[in-house]
Amino acid sequence: MTFLTLGAQHAAAPAAHATPFAIANVVARPAGGNVVIEWNRTLLDIVRSPHAESTIHPTRNFAIMSAAVYDAVNAISRAHPLYGSGLAAPRDASRPAAAAAAAHDTLTALYPAHKAGLDRQLASDLAGIPDGRAKQEGIKVGAQAARAIIALRAHDGADATPPRYSTTGKPGDYRSTPPAFKAPEFTHWGKVTPFLLRTGHQFRPVAPPTLSSRPYAAAINEVKTIGAARSLTRTAEQTTLAKLWGGPAQNYWYDVAQQIALARHSDLDQSADLFALLNLTVADATIAIYDAKYTYRFWRPITAIRLAAGNPQVKRDPTWTPLVATPPDPSYPGMHSDISTAAATVLAAFYGDRNTFTLTSPATAGGPRPYTKPYSSLSATATEAGLSRIWGGVHTRLDHKSGNELGAAIAHYTLGQSKLAPAVPSSPTGKTPAGSASPAGATVANATVAVRDSKLGKILVDGRGRTLYLFVADKGTTSTCYGGCATAWPPLTTTGKPQAGSGASPALLGTTARTDHTTQVTYNGHPLYYFVTDVKPGDTTGQDVDSFGAKWYVLDPKGNKIGKG
Repeated sequence: MTFLTLGAQHAAAPAAHATPFAIANVVARPAGGNVVIEWNRTLLDIVRSPHAESTIHPTRNFAIMSAAVYDAVNAISRAHPLYGSGLAAPRDASRPAAAAAAAHDTLTALYPAHKAGLDRQLASDLAGIPDGRAKQEGIKVGAQAARAIIALRAHDGADATPPRYSTTGKPGDYRSTPPAFKAPEFTHWGKVTPFLLRTGHQFRPVAPPTLSSRPYAAAINEVKTIGAARSLTRTAEQTTLAKLWGGPAQNYWYDVAQQIALARHSDLDQSADLFALLNLTVADATIAIYDAKYTYRFWRPITAIRLAAGNPQVKRDPTWTPLVATPPDPSYPGMHSDISTAAATVLAAFYGDRNTFTLTSPATAGGPRPYTKPYSSLSATATEAGLSRIWGGVHTRLDHKSGNELGAAIAHYTLGQSKLAPAVPSSPTGKTPAGSASPAGATVANATVAVRDSKLGKILVDGRGRTLYLFVADKGTTSTCYGGCATAWPPLTTTGKPQAGSGASPALLGTTARTDHTTQVTYNGHPLYYFVTDVKPGDTTGQDVDSFGAKWYVLDPKGNKIGKG
């Protein structure tokens, strides 16, 4: 798959075949002069400090700082187009000075109470850089980058007053949970302007199953058994892991990124690229998860089990209590699953899946000693993060699956961008602006399937040359891709008879009815799809991607998958 240019160019190890890389003692080592990693650590320390809670979600601040650092560094190196407004800096300006100044100035604006400590850190960083014009030019462009990004995000909706949440009291509708019955948090966050996505609902998952359904009953009964405070089926290891993952999901992945970047000896430019893409992706995954949570307003397991309304297969237990405290927001989708999958996917694009790192459980006053565990796979760690919330009794497998798919869709989208740039929001009407081409996935009267040359050989495309894909999970001619899947992989739909273009066989063309009442084009029995990150005709960024539970492939002129590439 072709990833975002900055990820491909600056990856410190071949992503496809990266081997495990041990990082013993890395955590205890200083950042080795890499100010990008150093300032990410500083921000992580700030958000982990007491009384750091706020109505501004910390993922936004990580994204703002990283975008400013990225722009400051690239204004000098000119390796990539800038994310924010255009900046100019001499090529010999100091990139470390620029990065440090950009990080310092964004954080002092975002966390004025920490200004004294941030000033000392900046002075320390600058003291290690020789005095002169290069240093001063670096400081200047760093300050300019910080001001530009702060201005860009000044009216993004983050400072809006969170609307008060009121439950309807109906079965399935979220209500505050014991023991604290804390008011729901970040009720406004799904409306915040994303950093790379067009809207917070761009990849919104489908609604959860109804209360009367078998999948709902199975999911609730699973967490009722394994997630109870005194569960007899949860293993000792699952109990430990549920507690290890008890903190905010994003903080673990910021830490993992810092560990791996140090272990891989990523330089300042590579680190600026990595943390910009990672932190902007995580910020958008957070906006998207709150959009979905407060759209569906699904109740938490503790409420579902104590009330047991709507399904006779779920037996009421009015005293049931989960192992870990239930977060104060709706259950569906799962945040740990969403953020962990998004972060792991971005990190794997830079460094490969196999890396060795450690995670430590959050320290609590009067609680047990923190537990530290080594890991060797990013994807397996992301899966464990999601499952830990089932073992802890605060999420169901339905939440985990939808969160995982949401995070994957967002990460694949951001990795597929040709450059880091604020996305142009979708039209409020949902219609394509006049004079522009119809988007991938738009229904056409007589869809055309043709053949064109590509780097993978001769492949199937639509009438505009856009690459078409098959989904391995589909059951014959029946599509299994809906909701967030269909947003990331729009189906080729038609209102008339599909037409065979150059090189395509009319005998292999067909159609299939979708459950959303549209008609999808098939070829050799395979429903056909686009991929949202394909920007221009001939792009094949979806080739061999594992997404929404199975692989996706381009097709040859006979309608068979092309397995290479």
